[in-house]
Amino acid sequence: MSGPELTVAGLGVSYGGVRAAHDIGFSVAPGESVGIIGANGAGKTSTLKAIMGLAPRVVRSLRFGEHDLCRMPAHHVVRAGIGYVPEGRHVFPGLSVEKNLLLGAYTRPWKAQTRASLDEVYDLFPVLGEMRDRLAGALSGGQQQMLAIGRALMSRPRLVVLDEPSMGLSPKLVGQIVEVLKKLNAEGLSILLVEQNAKLTFEVTGRCLVMENGEIAMTGSCEDLRGDPKVRSIYLGL
Repeated sequence: MSGPELTVAGLGVSYGGVRAAHDIGFSVAPGESVGIIGANGAGKTSTLKAIMGLAPRVVRSLRFGEHDLCRMPAHHVVRAGIGYVPEGRHVFPGLSVEKNLLLGAYTRPWKAQTRASLDEVYDLFPVLGEMRDRLAGALSGGQQQMLAIGRALMSRPRLVVLDEPSMGLSPKLVGQIVEVLKKLNAEGLSILLVEQNAKLTFEVTGRCLVMENGEIAMTGSCEDLRGDPKVRSIYLGL
């Protein structure tokens, strides 16, 4: 890994005068997997939305590779190479699975590589291939989460940003998604993962930020944080 891929400095988010995040700073190196954990209301989702250009923000510096994201609209952030899996999945329920996936490739002209991307998503999530003609709204929650991840991968991102991918899923489905994320990271895809599930985060990522009251309270390797008494008590229930 040579130099940071994503760098964030002095990021703040407010809604109607209420501060959701303040002075957030961190980086994600090429091929690195970084987690953000914290309780409800800690500012995790607001931080991701601000990075993606989907929340009101002030920021001192926000860069992805050669791109300055400070004034870049959200649809251009995807073009810059960042895939986004939002909290709550937000699939298009009236469109088929395959059309949902193809919408994820809107930044790329249709060619053989797009077909290859579809095949790769179906290899990762075989159930989506079996249901490619089914309406996305008819899928289970876990299948919709797989679809949301697959849709983000269709843009061929260098970094994928995921917000609470385990929410509402059974342990079995969470395990499947964990294995897919680990596989993608092993193949060189950078990952920024927001989760309340600290155990999942420690399994998928190598480094983690702990957010409290809109600020980064702790940061370190997952190995170190897993052994920290405060983290074990608050986030792991140990």
